Amino acid sequence: MLFYVVAAWEDEFTGFVTDYGTYPDQGKGYFTLRDTRRSLERAAPRAGMEGAIYAGLERLTEDILGREWRRDDGAMLRVERCLIDANWGQSTDLVYQFCRQSRFAAVLPSHGKYVGASSIPFSEYVRKKGDRIGLNWRIPSVRGKRAVRHVLYDTNFWKSFIHSRLAVPMGDPGCLSLFGRSPEMHRLFSEHLTAEYKVRTEGRGRVVDEWKTKPNPMDNHWLDGIVGCAVAASVQGVSLPGTQERTVRQSMPIRLSAIRGRKTR
Repeated sequence: MLFYVVAAWEDEFTGFVTDYGTYPDQGKGYFTLRDTRRSLERAAPRAGMEGAIYAGLERLTEDILGREWRRDDGAMLRVERCLIDANWGQSTDLVYQFCRQSRFAAVLPSHGKYVGASSIPFSEYVRKKGDRIGLNWRIPSVRGKRAVRHVLYDTNFWKSFIHSRLAVPMGDPGCLSLFGRSPEMHRLFSEHLTAEYKVRTEGRGRVVDEWKTKPNPMDNHWLDGIVGCAVAASVQGVSLPGTQERTVRQSMPIRLSAIRGRKTR
């Protein structure tokens, strides 16, 4: 099945989870990926695995990106950026193909990268021509057979970021809240968000949180989903005060004659 999360963000990263779920819809409030019977294959019985995934992505993006979302003040909004996880090796090329062919310009393939304390951090990445660089994410320039812009991001950083937003008291800038008034309705969602634990680790002069799966593995797909939403918001320009986020774009070349002209004025 496909797991999805939809979130809205204010400029300073106050977040609101507005919707989440699966395709196909499971028709019940509590389930695991292992015990599902409503699968992508059953939803597209004449298709193989790749065809079933492609059909599911089409139907899900049509439902989420093809609709308008009403804000409290009555304004109607649309999803501005949608990241689709392309890390699963069996479906990576398929996700790239789907994003290339989709009628929605908002979709981008994404890859979460495990950046531990001993790894080279995103901040030390040497920018190449055409790259976009932001807060522990980058969009490399397009080349090769997968000629589609895609997002790479540091999963350890962004998982810590999401848990920090959940720890901010309701009403304070930068908090992350869920819809509705009943905690019980979000039981399964909360289990996904707490399916991993962090270990503070030091290496190469850095101290980082490294996220690990618990001894009894649980589904964590909605954790990945809300992390993707936060990265997408950062790509769109949302910034938490104090993070010193900056998005770097390739600048236009400057002519030598223009430089000479400035000096003579």
